[in-house]
Amino acid sequence: MSDQMKDALRADVRARYGNIAAQGGSCCGASKCSPPPLGNPLASASVGYAAEEMAAVPDGANMGLGCGNPQAIAELQPGETVLDLGSGGGFDCFLAARQVGAAGRVIGVDMTPEMLAKARDNARKGGYANVEFRLGEIEHLPVADSSVDVIISNCVINLSPDKAQVFAEACRVLRPGGRLAIADVVAVATLPPELRAVTEAYTCCAAGAAPVAEIEAMLKQAGFSAVSIEIKEDSRAFIKDWMAGSGIENYVRSAQIRAVK
Repeated sequence: MSDQMKDALRADVRARYGNIAAQGGSCCGASKCSPPPLGNPLASASVGYAAEEMAAVPDGANMGLGCGNPQAIAELQPGETVLDLGSGGGFDCFLAARQVGAAGRVIGVDMTPEMLAKARDNARKGGYANVEFRLGEIEHLPVADSSVDVIISNCVINLSPDKAQVFAEACRVLRPGGRLAIADVVAVATLPPELRAVTEAYTCCAAGAAPVAEIEAMLKQAGFSAVSIEIKEDSRAFIKDWMAGSGIENYVRSAQIRAVK
């Protein structure tokens, strides 16, 4: 993929999610999505968040943009430093802050200024002194080498046109023995050309999904070991709503992805 094509995809993603942050609403166009999909806070319950977790964050932080719950697999400990790739309104960052405590630290990185402003406002409202948000691309993290204990992410890396670079950056900023715990979508079948050509299929976390074997190879090439990718077959139930009537659920699934530096 050319640099020009990569830049165009990033611009599409930035525009879509900037609009969500500024105006609310689904990540998909009205012609493609039914009411409950990505972009609706209630969707977080269907991807694995408990009611207590959804109620524990400031209003507006839970934007319903996930495809799983990385908190469930991250095993966060008090005092750890956590990095969230594509932190959006700050939902996962605020949940992580509760687990790492006052001695810990949480950093959220997002490339969308509107999301960053929303997250920072949510942090002020919630009084999260141990959380900060930085503007940046996940392919070029504004984070120092070997400074993070755990990296989490929720349905974001699929949106990157250079996933190998994302994983290389993740390995760079993790301390030795640090771990990756993400929820994302993976391809389980080849997306038809007519779907792949639709911009909304990319910004709705479908067309950019990579097969499991490719993700495993990229993680190992980046320097990770103990790679584990668990496909969640029940994710068909909510993925079908991302582009209602398109059959997108036949081609992608949510997965829990873990690895260690």
